Amino acid sequence: MEFKDYYQILGVAKTATTDEIKKAYRKLARKFHPDVSKEPDTEQRMQELNEAKAVLSDPEKRLAYDQLAQQYRSGQDFQPPPDWDAGFEFSGGGFEEADLGEFSDFFANLFGQGYRSGQGRRGYQMRGEDRHAKINIDLADAYHGATRAITLQVPQVDPQGRIHSREHTLSVRIPKGVKAGQHIRLSGQGSPGVGGGPAGDLFLEIHFTPDSRYRVEGRDVHQTVPVTPWEAALGANIETPTPSGVVKVKVPAGSQAGRRLRLKGRGIPGPEPGDLYVELEVVLPPADTDKARELYETMARELAFDPRQRKGG
Repeated sequence: MEFKDYYQILGVAKTATTDEIKKAYRKLARKFHPDVSKEPDTEQRMQELNEAKAVLSDPEKRLAYDQLAQQYRSGQDFQPPPDWDAGFEFSGGGFEEADLGEFSDFFANLFGQGYRSGQGRRGYQMRGEDRHAKINIDLADAYHGATRAITLQVPQVDPQGRIHSREHTLSVRIPKGVKAGQHIRLSGQGSPGVGGGPAGDLFLEIHFTPDSRYRVEGRDVHQTVPVTPWEAALGANIETPTPSGVVKVKVPAGSQAGRRLRLKGRGIPGPEPGDLYVELEVVLPPADTDKARELYETMARELAFDPRQRKGG
């Protein structure tokens, strides 16, 4: 999939106002509309123009797209980074599948149902719109609960029609046992109501900050723990840090690299807490001293061990 430069498609600068974007779209739409144009590939050009207008004329989508576009250029191979739209506050819900038929895979990957775009409920309503945002939290916060200051980016249009980002900082209580994909509801923190009506709510979708030490599946947590060759061969009781704190792990004698040990109930807390799975990684000490080399040479003579022969090599 290729990255699309919507500014290039409409022929406008990245600083273009909303009025300039609308004028550029209308001019090009007249030129390439299939009913009147004799230009080649009119249907494809109109699809690209409609996509560009859908993104750049919406302050919420444009603000998130602009941050993403800083890292890519038109035509470059592209896959949306995980949680690329985290930290942005959006109203309404995502595009339904039926709405995406006229758009490219690039658009659908960014602004499908997983995206919280400004295509939700409109009109004169007493209650304000609900708003949505993705946030990243540390895994430890799900174990213990926490109160965190969360800053979201909210788009604003100035009197000249230019898009600016406003920071919206909230104090958010992270409940103990929250899972990835769950929502925290902040009552009254959505869009203001109409005609004095109550404000909508803000829904925060929980994601975990990437951490190379851990892999999360539901409430189960997986981590790799290094052990010495003698701990694996002879067995040992070791201590290792986990998201819930330091725990003791019993390494059975004769363990091999990759052996997985289950610590029941040590995953993310909940009515049915998850488990913590510890995968052993056998780490060899370096042979960087005369004594260390002597020990390895003694092992080579005395043990007569050939791992390739065991595998039939």
